[in-house]
Amino acid sequence: MQILMAEVFVFGQLLSAEAFPKQSLFCKWKLHFGTNWKVLEGLTTGQTQVDEPQAQETTYWCHPIDLHFVTKGIQGWPKLELQVWHQDSFGRCNICSYGFIHMPSQGGYHKITCHTWRPIGSLSDQISQFFTEDSLKLMNEEIITNENRSRLQTQAMGSVNLELYVVFKNFEIYGIET
Repeated sequence: MQILMAEVFVFGQLLSAEAFPKQSLFCKWKLHFGTNWKVLEGLTTGQTQVDEPQAQETTYWCHPIDLHFVTKGIQGWPKLELQVWHQDSFGRCNICSYGFIHMPSQGGYHKITCHTWRPIGSLSDQISQFFTEDSLKLMNEEIITNENRSRLQTQAMGSVNLELYVVFKNFEIYGIET
């Protein structure tokens, strides 16, 4: 199969999470990209296993990410949406936080930290959260990757660590500059 567009290979892992107030965490992830982009191989959504660390605060997932894109241009550069969830002792799952990163636009190895957040809500929402331990869930998840969340009141949560390798092919041939 001959590819007649510029190519991007992204591989690595969702490594870990740290500084979250709860244990027993897992991460759901989803890739967002523009119309100039097409995934040839790899998954655009996924979920890690639940890790319940016994002696440390760091949750380890080591969940693989392996993608092969073709693109006509840099518009709509890929973003990775992250949702960190908590599973309680009864098996119930509640959202802990949201976050996103832009895929690296330079080739090579990248160690990335994604700082996450959660919506705060009204005073009655906060009181309800305290007693039920349920977190507020966004009605419109498109706001997660929107860089203009200035009207949304949020609280900083923990961070998710990723290790990614990025390889570009044929960008110069097709006149695409990164």
